[in-house]
Order: sequence, then structure tokens, then C-alpha cells
Amino acid sequence: METAPNVQVTTAFELPAVRIVRNLGVVRGIVVRSRSVLGSLGASLQMFVGGNITLWSEMCEQTRREAFAIMVANALAMGANAVIGMRYDSTEVAAGATEVLAYGTAVVVEPQGGTH
Repeated sequence: METAPNVQVTTAFELPAVRIVRNLGVVRGIVVRSRSVLGSLGASLQMFVGGNITLWSEMCEQTRREAFAIMVANALAMGANAVIGMRYDSTEVAAGATEVLAYGTAVVVEPQGGTH
């Protein structure tokens, strides 16, 4: 489970020791990223050597972090304090450009057995 300021995020559909008191609906964060010519050239050189293509790995990780942060910001704007069922998806939208989507269900949770 990842945590952002005041928002718990999990891929599960429940969180331990809390109960869902309100479902606010789907929340998402979308980033569309293209590969730079220099980055593609460097990655092509890494492909000859084999192993992890770190230039693309770093780009993918940065893009996922950005999509995640946008999703959390949107959840906060909706009044949520948690996101459940969080997932990532990606789609190539054009040659060399990929959309990364972070999505889940924005909810309000409170500790089991009472209010905050």
C-alpha cells in the first residue's frame, strides 16, 4: 500500500482497520509521454549490450509516478482520503507516444468502530 499526504492508496478493495463510509467514484491520473530522439538513441545502444534498458525504465517509472500523483490530487479534490482498487494501464496513442493511466475508486474511510 502506498501512502500520499492524507490519502491511502491500495490495489486491494478494502483497507485494514477502516471502513468505507462513502464511495466517490472513479478517479484517475493520465500522462502521455513521448520518447525523445536522444533517449531513443541511447536506449537503442543499450539494447545492443542487453539487459535492463535503464533510460526507458526510468522514463516509465517517472511517468507512473506522475500519473499516480495526478490521481491522488484528483482524489483529494473530490474529498477522498483513500483510493482502493488502484491500477495502472497504458496505451500507445501514436508512434512513440504512450498514455499511462493510474485509476481507482476514490473513497472516504474512517477507523473501524467510530469516527476520527
